[in-house]
Amino acid sequence: MKGLLKGYGAALSAFFFGAVLVWGLILIILPQLTMLERAITAPKRGLDSSVALSLSRDAQTCISVLKTYEMQPDAEAASAGGMGIPSASGMAVPSASGMAVPSSSGMAVPSATGQTPAQATRPYILQCDRANTHKSLVRASGEPSQYLDTLYGLPVMAVSDADTVEKQIATAEKISERAKALFVDLKAREARATPYTLANFGWLTQARMIPLSETQKTIEDAKLSKKLIGLIGLRFERDGKVYERIGLITLARTLSFAIAATALALLLCYPMAYKVALATTPERAVWLFLGLVIPYAIVELMRIYAWTVIIDNNGLLNGVLQWLHVVDDPIQFKRFPGTVFVVIVYTYVLFMVFPIYNVMNTLDRNQIEAAKDLGASTWRVHWRIIIPHSKPGIAVGAIATFMLSAGAFSVPRIISRGLQAEWFSQTIYNKFFESENSNVGAAYSFAYTMVCFVLVGLFMWLMRTRLKDFARVQ
Repeated sequence: MKGLLKGYGAALSAFFFGAVLVWGLILIILPQLTMLERAITAPKRGLDSSVALSLSRDAQTCISVLKTYEMQPDAEAASAGGMGIPSASGMAVPSASGMAVPSSSGMAVPSATGQTPAQATRPYILQCDRANTHKSLVRASGEPSQYLDTLYGLPVMAVSDADTVEKQIATAEKISERAKALFVDLKAREARATPYTLANFGWLTQARMIPLSETQKTIEDAKLSKKLIGLIGLRFERDGKVYERIGLITLARTLSFAIAATALALLLCYPMAYKVALATTPERAVWLFLGLVIPYAIVELMRIYAWTVIIDNNGLLNGVLQWLHVVDDPIQFKRFPGTVFVVIVYTYVLFMVFPIYNVMNTLDRNQIEAAKDLGASTWRVHWRIIIPHSKPGIAVGAIATFMLSAGAFSVPRIISRGLQAEWFSQTIYNKFFESENSNVGAAYSFAYTMVCFVLVGLFMWLMRTRLKDFARVQ
């Protein structure tokens, strides 16, 4: 601090500190706080008011469909059934077979055959089937089931296709009115209540039943991976049924893959960094570095897609193996987790090489020569001199590679093409954009960030490195 003030003065030093604080606030703290707020906020569609509103809307759609059906004097009894499924404009219209299919307004109407509504049984309508006050409420795993009618005192009402169309419409109107009134009341209650909950984090540890036949269960139980996750409590049996904590399994698998990819990158990059920094002349080191850097002038996605050409069934690697008559049928490299490891190491290799090289390059070569003169073997020179000196570079390279590997999305998604178990980053993506459950996705993301920070802190403790040691990497 004194050196900074002496070198740059109080005004410039204050500017530097202010810029660092603003950078940390905008790019680190605020995004994490926003993610945390979303993670501890209950999903709107999981609120009791949303269930009541959904019931009211289903009843209204049912009414619209039934009124359209009632206005068709020559409507056919679509005994095969049809779903009232809203389209972009709202109505569902009949198909040639008598089933209710989507139309321009969202209502399901039958096709005409000459029968009157009194003579025909109305087609199956999804929204009318869902217009039932005995509607299940969203509750966390392990909590007892609760229903809208029993919890909030609604009368038990449902639209029955055994009734006349007029009576079905009247029942649906009552259901819609009661559900709408309950929605307004629940919305007011929820506005006064605390909106925060930790239930979203509970989805990460939730156990889900895995439907398996006896034969499949025997096969799964014999797998080493299933035995391992069973030992740590992520897979268990209850009442003869198999349960797995899928979220934690995906998290543990991704972290183990990221650690393995980091270890593989270190094994490959340490010799490269040593060769460039200490075992070659400066002139040759320039060419070696150019060989490492030039491929990274290409966009990352292009490099990843290039690997798909190499590992494809009709790709370069299988072509060479078949030409050499090593294999008859192409090898499914897309199904091998090791392929993802290789591509990740290739993608992030510079993040491991450069920090190690930067620290190694500061080592006085006379220390190596002195150790050799005293009879030290090559292994002992590395263990006692080079590795201790390079620890900050190794720590920075390992942390950077691990964090990039743990957060990798494009590599496992493109390389595996859905043929391998997904990484946790893909699970988070699916929560945000596929299932539209961003609150649970935010909980997964925040929990994942915290776990990675803990692992990084543990790694730094094991390496006996401190934050100020990282300054030597620059």
